Amino acid sequence: MSNPITEIHGREIIDSRGNPTVEAEVKIASGICGRASVPSGASTGSLEAVELRDGDATRFHGKGVQNAVRNINGEIQKALIGMEVSEQQQLDDAMIELDGTKNKSRLGANATLAVSLASAAAAAQAKNRALYEYLNSLDTKAELRLPTPLINILNGGSHASNNVDIQEFMLVPTGVNSIKEAVRVGSEVFHSLKKVLNRQGLSTTVGDEGGFAPNLPSNEAAIEVILEAIEHAQYKAGKDVYLALDVASSEFYSDGIYYLESEDRKYDNSDFVAYLSEWVNKYPILSIEDGIAEDDWQGWKI
Repeated sequence: MSNPITEIHGREIIDSRGNPTVEAEVKIASGICGRASVPSGASTGSLEAVELRDGDATRFHGKGVQNAVRNINGEIQKALIGMEVSEQQQLDDAMIELDGTKNKSRLGANATLAVSLASAAAAAQAKNRALYEYLNSLDTKAELRLPTPLINILNGGSHASNNVDIQEFMLVPTGVNSIKEAVRVGSEVFHSLKKVLNRQGLSTTVGDEGGFAPNLPSNEAAIEVILEAIEHAQYKAGKDVYLALDVASSEFYSDGIYYLESEDRKYDNSDFVAYLSEWVNKYPILSIEDGIAEDDWQGWKI
């Protein structure tokens, strides 16, 4: 059954951080309407697709997205009306061609992504399928399974107003057989961490992504306090639960130096790799994201 796009609408909404973001609705001939909004990161790479902001200091401190919304309600709408909603690749290619830049800076990645996601949502509804089932059918058609979650439990860096340099400390519940049990483990350790922090007289306020954000003596102290919480919850680190880190090292890298402000320590790339390697050898760390800065190519070779 053909389901051409009949209407596209964009609007400015507020995200979980209280900042403007883009929401789009895509309506198709059957009357079904798909809706989606786009996320925004606190720490983003310099080569990421451009999130178009208005730059008008009189609105939302310059973070408004009215220009991106206008692009949806103008050029994007005109280009996609009448196209088949189930042709996801054609829709995405049409918006990429319309934008005409390598980094989506003219129309804004926040505009094109919102419309792309809303189109997929409408197409999934039209086929009476969950969105994840529909997206899987577009590509690999692989067996569907939920991945092991990485649960953000302690925040630092750009995600918190504390003295911890590392951005995310996460739990990886590997000793269970279902997503339901993994979430339960994460919840129990999270609440155990709150008790541990309270007992040590540390803050239990939370950061941008919901993890606790205490001031700590060092970055390594964050790992130690999480391990204590895992034990307090009656799990075994390195068996039931592992750790994962998002170092977000580009946030504290400049002129060839990694500077950990909380410890007042400076490292070149080889020393910083050794610093992280020591942690991996000492603690049950399963994954490290962005351990080296995005433009430290020599560091990535070590």
